[in-house]
Amino acid sequence: MTESPIAEQITGDVAAGYRFEGPALELGGLMLDADQLVDVPVRIPLAMLNRHGLVAGATGTGKTRTLQLLVEQLSAQGVPVFAADIKGDLSGLAQPGEASDKLAARAASLGQQWTATGFPVEFYAIGGVGSGLPLRVTMSAFGPTLLSKVLGLNDTQESSLGLVFHYADQAGLPLLDLADLRAVLTHLLSDEGKAELKALGGLSSATAGVILRELIGLEDQGGDVFFGEPEFESADLLQLAADGRGLVSLVELPQLQDRPAIFSTFLMWLLADLFHDLPEVGDIDKPKLVFFFDEAHLLFADASKAFLDQVAQTVRLIRSKGVGVFFVTQSPTDVPDPVLAQLGSRVQHQLRAHTPNDAKALKATVATYPTSGYADLGQVITSLGIGEAVVTVMNERGAPTPVAWTRLRAPEARMDPCDADVVTATVAASPRAAKYQASIDRESAREILADRLEQGAAKQEQEAAPPPAPDAGRHIPVPKPPRGGSKQAPKDDSMVEQVVKSAAFKDFMRTAAREIARGVFKTGRR
Repeated sequence: MTESPIAEQITGDVAAGYRFEGPALELGGLMLDADQLVDVPVRIPLAMLNRHGLVAGATGTGKTRTLQLLVEQLSAQGVPVFAADIKGDLSGLAQPGEASDKLAARAASLGQQWTATGFPVEFYAIGGVGSGLPLRVTMSAFGPTLLSKVLGLNDTQESSLGLVFHYADQAGLPLLDLADLRAVLTHLLSDEGKAELKALGGLSSATAGVILRELIGLEDQGGDVFFGEPEFESADLLQLAADGRGLVSLVELPQLQDRPAIFSTFLMWLLADLFHDLPEVGDIDKPKLVFFFDEAHLLFADASKAFLDQVAQTVRLIRSKGVGVFFVTQSPTDVPDPVLAQLGSRVQHQLRAHTPNDAKALKATVATYPTSGYADLGQVITSLGIGEAVVTVMNERGAPTPVAWTRLRAPEARMDPCDADVVTATVAASPRAAKYQASIDRESAREILADRLEQGAAKQEQEAAPPPAPDAGRHIPVPKPPRGGSKQAPKDDSMVEQVVKSAAFKDFMRTAAREIARGVFKTGRR
């Protein structure tokens, strides 16, 4: 069939635009229309994966399979990957795929030499809610900014929560889990802590009460399991398998879909922690890690401007640490403009325009693409089939490639959930199982405050007890008051003085170099 001049122009532009010298991920082949596939590959340069990206599209259009395709090829190229497994079917990466006539036909149409392949996978579960290795974070490391996002606090309440964290740091009260933060707030609202609450400035008892109630609500939802020790070290994501392939770290989330703010913010903490821990590397041949942020709209929903600014800053700066971030969501408009502007690679699956809002989102999406050779890119996007996408990426010079209607290649691993016994065996055999499996409960703010309260009660009992009766017939001399007036009883130490004199505070000061150093999100490790 003879190609039209427009088709020839598109073919020539895409063939030239996606011809790279270095290693690249193979996405698929160029389509000129719904029926015409030509022998022109569409690819992403490996070195450009740390320029971030977006995978978007309506439900059921193939986003998860595209994510799997990218993960498989990154692992094969020796790049570690982290991904959130929202629905559980990414776990199939651990097992080889199953051949079928439909799959064979698709591979043949693209010239793909399909081979059933399993990949090295590490399974994690936030707080151990699931079958993977528990992912935990201490309350201090999580910090007030991200916690405020989880609790849905307003700006004033977020600022007040920051004061509470500051007080705990200064008072030598380690915040390891949710119970520790509750204990500190309860103390500040008590008769013993009122003076310290007042000294904090800007923290009203009413606001502290609101925060405490929200913490209780979070605990009732099971949120307490996410905070504690041993704390996950994000550097463990940067692992290679024995055969040199990148380790695929999957955090399972199916049981947490009714608590979206928790898992989306937890993923943001992981990203921020990587930013803090990794050294600057500049432009490198391939990323040190690619981080897939699935259901990204959950992170940005109802977020404060300050929070969105910090997300944008983290995404912008983490590139120089060798980390690429892909946001996966239904519509590009789910991602704020300051973040969207930094996403160099775009894989856009079908969008639907059944409502006025859908039509508006489609128009906004088309406006973000480079000039296209297709007469009506909006019509192309709404007519994409399952497993098809409109693609543009950064070439090796950092310039956008031509827009390409692409039929995507087939993943080689299993495309449904992994067998439960395989997950169990993988977790048991993990070299990180001994490090993270068992929880640790060391002395922290809750125990220190409880001990202090117990000591205070014992002291009050001792002071209230009647003096012992004198021995019968024995004269007990009454001491004379010192010259110059009666001797005053020593004043009780204030709460702050007790803290300063306490062994916990002295230990805190001795280990100050290892204490919290808060960064972009006011997060930090002990």
